[in-house]
Order: sequence, then C-alpha cells, then structure tokens
Amino acid sequence: MLLDLIEKENDIKKIPEEDWPRLSEEIRQFLIEKISVSGGHLGSNLGTVELTMALHLAFDLPKDKIIWDVGHQSYTHKLLTGRREGFDSLRKYGGMAGFPKTKESDCDCFNTGHSSTSLSAGLGFVKARDITGGDNFVVSVIGDGSLTGGMAYEALNNAGKLVTNYIMILNDNEMSISENVGGVSKYLNSIRSNVGYQDFKYAIYKGLMNMPGGGGMVKGLRRAKSSFKNLVVPGMFFEDMGITYLGPVDGHNVREVVNALYDAKRMKKAVIVHVVTKKGKGYLPAENHPARFHGAEPFDIESGLPSHPRIKANYTDIFSTVMVKLGERDERVCAITAAMPDGTGLKRFKNAHPDRFFDVGIAEEHAVTFAAGLAAGGLKPVVAIYSSFLQRAYDQILHDVCLQNLPVVFAIDRAGIVGSDGETHQGIFDISFLSSIPGLTVMAPKNKWELSDMLKFALSLNAPVAVRYPRGEAYDGLEDKREPLELGRSEMLFKESDIAVIALGSMVKTGERVRENLKARGYSCTLVNARFANPIDGDMLRELSRDHKLLVTLEENVKSGGFGERTRQLLYDEGIGTELLCISIPDEFVEHGNPEVLKKAVGIDADTITEKILKAYGSLLKT
Repeated sequence: MLLDLIEKENDIKKIPEEDWPRLSEEIRQFLIEKISVSGGHLGSNLGTVELTMALHLAFDLPKDKIIWDVGHQSYTHKLLTGRREGFDSLRKYGGMAGFPKTKESDCDCFNTGHSSTSLSAGLGFVKARDITGGDNFVVSVIGDGSLTGGMAYEALNNAGKLVTNYIMILNDNEMSISENVGGVSKYLNSIRSNVGYQDFKYAIYKGLMNMPGGGGMVKGLRRAKSSFKNLVVPGMFFEDMGITYLGPVDGHNVREVVNALYDAKRMKKAVIVHVVTKKGKGYLPAENHPARFHGAEPFDIESGLPSHPRIKANYTDIFSTVMVKLGERDERVCAITAAMPDGTGLKRFKNAHPDRFFDVGIAEEHAVTFAAGLAAGGLKPVVAIYSSFLQRAYDQILHDVCLQNLPVVFAIDRAGIVGSDGETHQGIFDISFLSSIPGLTVMAPKNKWELSDMLKFALSLNAPVAVRYPRGEAYDGLEDKREPLELGRSEMLFKESDIAVIALGSMVKTGERVRENLKARGYSCTLVNARFANPIDGDMLRELSRDHKLLVTLEENVKSGGFGERTRQLLYDEGIGTELLCISIPDEFVEHGNPEVLKKAVGIDADTITEKILKAYGSLLKT
C-alpha cells in the first residue's frame, strides 16, 4: 500500500504523481473502515482528501502553517503527518482527537473546533511571521459554510490590506452541516455555475493550444487566472476587498489544486483559492446523505446504516416533537437555528411550519439578536443552539435579549458532557455564564416529560428563558413524579432526612443511583429535583436545612459560577449553617471520550459521588 510509505510529514512528496489517484483511494478506504468502527466526521473528510494531499505536496510542514477551520476535516492531514496508528483510538479517552491538537503534533499549529476562526488565526500567524522575520507560508482552510459566520468577514476586512503573502483556501462543498443558506451561498453558486465564463475560458484555452507556442500562453493565462476571471465575472467580492481570487478549482484534481497553490505562493498579498469539492466524495451513502454522515455514529459500510440504531428517543427527538405541537397551537411560535436543522431537531418544525422557521447559517450572534427582533415584534422565538456554540453569542443574550426582557426561549442542546468531540464541544459552562445574567430563567429537565413541560412553561413566561438538556437517550424514569412547574420552585422526589441530594437536570438520574447506594449502606437520603439553576429555590433550602445534616448539589457544569456555588451563596446570605457539598465538574477543559468514561474521570458518576458523600458525612459526624 502507498499509505505504508507515509510515516511522517512530507513523506507524500516521495510518491510519484501517477500514483496520486491511487493514494487518494487508499486514504478514502482507510477513513471509511476506521470511522465505521469509531464514528466521527466522515463526509467532510472524504470531501477534502485531494485538497489535503495538494496542501502537503505544495507546503513544508511543520515550518509552513495550515490552520483548519473547525478542524473536523483534518483526518487526512493527520494521516499524512504520520498518525495512522492513532486512528485505532480516534475520539476515545486518552486517544487521538477528532480535531487538530497542538499537543498531538507540531503539524497541528492551532487548536480548532468552532467555526469561522481560521482566517483570524491565520492573519495572526502572518503578522507574527513578518514581525519575527520568518519566511514560512501561512494557509487557512475555511469552508463555505463557515464563511457565513461574521467573524470570517472581520478577518477578510483586515486581510485585504496585507502587502505580504497570506493564502486562504475556500473549501466550497455547498454544505455546512446541513445545506448552506443565504446570500454568500448564492454568490459562490453563481461563481461555480457561471457557464458563460467556463465555456469562454475553455474556448480560449482550446484555441490557444492549437496555435504555435500556445502552450506557453496557456501557462501564462493560468498564472493570471485572477485577472482573467475579473474580465468575465463582474462584481468579484473578494477582489473588491483587495484579496486576489483564484478559481474555481476542481478540488478533486490534485494537480490542479497544486498548481493553484503555487500560483498563490507567488503573491505578495492576501489570496483566496476557491476549491470546489463534494462532501462525502467516494462513498455513496455519504454523498447521498451528507448531513447524516457529518458526524457519523459507527455504521455498516455496505449499507451505510448505523451499526447500533437507537431504539429509544433522545432529548433532541423530544424537543422536535414538542416544537411541532407548540407551533400548531400558537401561530406566534417560531424557530431559529444556526445551520443545524437536523442536529437540533428543528427539521420537522421546518417541514410543518416553513414560514416560521429560520436557518441563519453559522451565525449564532445574529441568530440571537434576530430572535430578539422577532420577540420585540410580537412573536415567540425559540432559538435552538448547542451549549458550546451558544458561548459565541453571550453578548447578544445579555445585551439584546435580557436587558430588554424580551421573551426569547433558548433551547440548549448538548448541555453537559458531550463526549467524543472533546474540549471544544463539551457543554459544561452554560449554567455559569447564563445564571449570572439578571432576569434570565435557567431550567434543566430531569426526564423527557419534564423537557416537554419546561418548553411549554418557558413560552408562557413572557420573559427570557433558557432550557438546557443533554445529548443522548432521554431518561424515562420517574414517570409518576410530575408536579406542575412553578417559577423558581424545585420538586421533592423522595423525602427522608440526614442527607439531602439536590440534583439539577441530567444529574437527577445520577442522584437516584446515589440515593440507592446510600440506602443500601443504611443511610437516609432525600432527593430533590432542582429544576431551576436560576432562580434557586430558597424555600426548599430552608426546609431541608431543618432536618438534614448535609446538603449535596449535583450538576453537570464546572464549579465556578455553577449551581452549587450559587446555592452556597444563598445559604450564606440567608445565614443557614447547614453543611454543603458541591459536586460538579472541576474548573478545567474536559477532553474527548465516551461520556460515561469522562464522567467517572471528572468525578460525577454515581459511585464516585457516593464515596464523596460518605466521606463528607463521616467527617461531619466526627465534629
């Protein structure tokens, strides 16, 4: 196999050009086989095989710097930098990450995981290179989906003023996670599909090649492709910003991409190379279902179907069903997503109520302020965004929604430990950054029925509300415990004495197991469903403090600013001296791995919590 020849970075340059197609096929087959077992980002990686090969042929790593936007398309890059063996532990705890990681390799120069960041980071590398007298090349790879994010344009605005080389690769596959939307997508499509330009270019090239010395003229035209394109495609957006445009280039033709990259290397300014690729290239199920194979679970290679299909509904499914029903009952209910109708479960709402569904692209900040405008205009917007991505819109939540007390509901999916995508995707900060905002109610359901109740309750409040819920199978226990929701009131699940466990959201299920563990050892234990991270139920805390020696809070969030710390502050303010043990995730970033493995590693699994409680209670009895 040709892959056997690649043991470290730059080894691809030893492979003859006539073998490049075979190498690309070997890479695809390798990725399909490995990801079918481990799961991971398949479609985006299959689509960038030839592009990545060309980058490694045209540049010298790690001297030259390649910054991958998001980074979920970096698997081929990892293969070509000698990390083949790491794919057996891909996305497992302690194993190779699914995104670029500087601690893994010198060839990963910048950690990524969120969208629209590569151009800004690359611009920083360029300035650092020039100030320190370096002579390396800097390349940022950004997808057309990521180009819907406003941060990318802030970087482009600055890049247009450069008088030094900076190469930006626009990987255009007409997709983000789902299909792209908006003006940028239409603009790029117009470039791709400009038949007049393509026919005109081919006619000129064909005519020149039939003339004596025409081959040399063709090479000259290729070097001047940017200027040539300006003659026949009016209003070149990038050129008007001061950025040289090259393309479009066939992203699955290694030689064509390499030629374009060498053209770009000669520029003494910012240049963008427009490369057209197909997401899922070379594997029919991924080509036909690119959204499903964006972040694939383990699957059967022949059919493309999941190896272990879900039987029970997950929280996203519950949210999806409830949103459709809420939309039927109230014509003012509308839904907003940031390029993730499938991932957030809003695709069904889109099909049922297309006039009240809005996909704004990868633009979380815009999504929130847009929702604020909808609310101010009399509608009831629900903004569905993953916890880790909502971080990007903190100012808009605070300034545009909560300062005006506008009735926007934030449906925060993937809250808590997410798992295999690692540090950039764990939703472990939202309680902290949301609970500090005045007037924002923050809720978390204990099970699937309570998620339904909370969404209905949130829309009835006529105020800003956040409902956070985890990834994965929706808990269907405690079905008989369904007290009506009341603002700021928790729910007593099991009333005993001595030890009181107050669990928030997903930790209620864990709290049940902790209670069972304690009772099996002869201890009395109360279990409370907190329901609200903000406001906290002071009345319940006062009641529990009268007949319990130890209060224990459980949350799937970091300690600082979390539910436990806020509970401690309330007890202090109220002068309640009952001992409090706060169980939370340590104030640190949590790496990739199976969620249950990670929960044990950070100390929020039932057995570890039980031991912590017994230790604290034992110390309390000794005093």
